[in-house]
Amino acid sequence: MDTLRPPPVFSSKSPLNCRGPTSPLNLGLIGQLGFTSLPKQKGKSILSFTLSVKGSINGGGIRGSSQDGASTVEDDKEGLLLGAERDFSGSVVGFNLIPQAGDEKVIVSHDTAATDEEEVSEDIESEEEIPIKVTHNIVFVTAEAGPYSKTGGLGDVCGSLPIALAARGHRVMVVSPRYLNGGPSDKKFSGATDTECRVKIYCSGGVQDVAFFHEYRAGVDWVFVDHPSYHRPGNPYGDPFGAFGDNQFRFTLLCHAACEAPLVLPLGGFTYGEKCLFLANDWHAGLVPVLLAAKYRPHGVYKDARSIIVIHNLAHQGVEPAATYNNLGLPPEWYGALGWVFPTWARTHALDTGEAVNVLKGALVTADRILTVSQGYSWEITTPEGGYGLNELLTSRKIVLNGITNGIDVTEWDPSSDANIPSHYSIDDLSGKVECKIALQKELGLPVRPECPLIGFIGRLDYQKGIDIILSATPELLQDDVQFVMLGSGEKQYEDWMRAAESSFRDKFRGWVGFNVPISHRITAGCDILLMPSRFEPCGLNQLYAMRYGTVPVVHGTGGLRDTVKTFNPYANEGSGEGTGWAFTPLTRESMLAALSVAIATYRDHKLSWERLMKRGMERECSWDNAAVQYEQVFEWAFMDAPYVG
Repeated sequence: MDTLRPPPVFSSKSPLNCRGPTSPLNLGLIGQLGFTSLPKQKGKSILSFTLSVKGSINGGGIRGSSQDGASTVEDDKEGLLLGAERDFSGSVVGFNLIPQAGDEKVIVSHDTAATDEEEVSEDIESEEEIPIKVTHNIVFVTAEAGPYSKTGGLGDVCGSLPIALAARGHRVMVVSPRYLNGGPSDKKFSGATDTECRVKIYCSGGVQDVAFFHEYRAGVDWVFVDHPSYHRPGNPYGDPFGAFGDNQFRFTLLCHAACEAPLVLPLGGFTYGEKCLFLANDWHAGLVPVLLAAKYRPHGVYKDARSIIVIHNLAHQGVEPAATYNNLGLPPEWYGALGWVFPTWARTHALDTGEAVNVLKGALVTADRILTVSQGYSWEITTPEGGYGLNELLTSRKIVLNGITNGIDVTEWDPSSDANIPSHYSIDDLSGKVECKIALQKELGLPVRPECPLIGFIGRLDYQKGIDIILSATPELLQDDVQFVMLGSGEKQYEDWMRAAESSFRDKFRGWVGFNVPISHRITAGCDILLMPSRFEPCGLNQLYAMRYGTVPVVHGTGGLRDTVKTFNPYANEGSGEGTGWAFTPLTRESMLAALSVAIATYRDHKLSWERLMKRGMERECSWDNAAVQYEQVFEWAFMDAPYVG
């Protein structure tokens, strides 16, 4: 990237608490502005034009706004695009100021800009009106983003959705910590270079110096916040001894830095500016909407920005003692937005007042829109059972609450080209799937029996994933002529149980403690059935991967699992059947075993129906392109209303 010129230093009274400016930097660059045909109006051909400006672009007047190397001309105060206006003879008589997305007025100006060079181009033969596509400057804020950092679905989403949105014409930045743990994973950040831009963050009773690293990849600006608190062994949230005790501090830094990044980083030569759309993911980024409302807008900054909080898992809310509010860098009068009181039964002793701060609650109060990662989950979180204490707040904001089912990376998860599996196959030729099954049985040391139903589980070994249900049902399940393989890590009691079960059922059960990406691909491709008895599942990705690979999911009917897996009905469509798997309810040992029994019987006795099940799953649209279109609709809704100001 271009070498960055150090930004001027703000006074200590600046509301931004940083060294960067609040308007685009004076870069002294040459602006090149491209062509866009615009609708004709009353005999006049209006079009945008190419303008080359030599020398500096200073202060007011015209400035550039870049995306993927292309630029437009804007009025510095109004943020409007210039377009040439012609009379019937084709002569240029002036310029129109074309509003950007979200503006409604057209201001006509007959002033000309003094430049050394000017090029004008138009398409005078086309009579069709070409719609102007609305694009946004989008800033993802997230604790993890694959492939740089990933522990689960959050990393998958924030590593794939930004690329899909960038491919649709948006300018996209992802802001995430630069995790360094001294191991091989540090190489994932080797492509990011130091921007040499520093900001000062005022929080936790002191001043923190934060740096930014940047990599432009797949059309997206990947920005990594660098601070010593992100440099330690472990994963983004903890180590083998538990969660890090300073996670609130670490993610407070992330949120402050993410709000500064669009203002101070001239990525590709130009900052993202103030009219941004922030997508704050989970509680780790939950301070972003609060900061916009409490720290920036009172000083006239980000007055045209919008924020969306995306809930990937409501169970994690960033709750800390009330006294830690002073560490968040927020004005005292905003405590009510984050204030939280635990019910009496949840308090630790009689003198415990239950007072706390809840970062996710603050985001739900101040964000312009609320999104979850499936439609089913957007309803579940408004119920007492699924709301984790926030259901009443979410119900009160139901008008701005939506659910969009996650997509998957169909390039990484493609059985016809997956480098991690031993044999490729497709919906037109399924023969390779049997070869993947045989190879998996050999690799795991199971008897090689391609006719034997092979059941798989991939996920965390914890209460949410229903591991206790699997544990109680396994002895009865393995009385049948089946094989079962599990991959995952988590609670020690479940890891120990997997090892014991492998010893007790050596010809039928294999447990892989830990997580291994190539193995997860081989299990997904080699198994016939994928089991997911999750107690709650905001979206779930493994069932989407399974269907993509012709592996039939058996899931608990909750959240995104209920949305994505349709229970098999052999009598529908004049006997050709419908459905992609089985979604059982309630979540009990008996209910799960009954669903598995039907699935196993279908696999053994109804080969044609099973093949149709596989193919319907493989045909299912699960790419990020479809989800990206739905996100764009929510973006438009976010800009329809005024931003939250408190």
